[in-house]
Amino acid sequence: EPRSPCCCLAWTLLIGAINSLVFLLNLLLMFVIFTVVLLPTIVVVYFGFQCHSQVLHSSARYCKSILDDNSSSALIILGFVIMSPLLVVAMAIYCSLARRLQLLVCFQPYSLALYKGGRWCCARGCNTQLKAWV
Repeated sequence: EPRSPCCCLAWTLLIGAINSLVFLLNLLLMFVIFTVVLLPTIVVVYFGFQCHSQVLHSSARYCKSILDDNSSSALIILGFVIMSPLLVVAMAIYCSLARRLQLLVCFQPYSLALYKGGRWCCARGCNTQLKAWV
């Protein structure tokens, strides 16, 4: 049966807050995984740009003694070349973890706000026929 307009508004706000929280949790998890996996690329490209004379031209000791413009260019190219496979690895890790934790199933439909008697469904607590993936 339908809910009253005031109750419907309250439930809509609650479901919106829950969905926002689940979205932020997914975003935080994705940020952490991508940062950890792409850390080698970030470091290599950073040192390449830092020591190149056309970009930042740092006066650090390692830039003067170890890295010249050619090796800095090589570091920049290497960083961008290894970025593609690492992006694939990071996305595979995130998708695997999201599937294992069933994070995408935790989003609640707004029909719970409109009608009474709806079931909360999150992770392992719900056995519905409709699934995000098998």
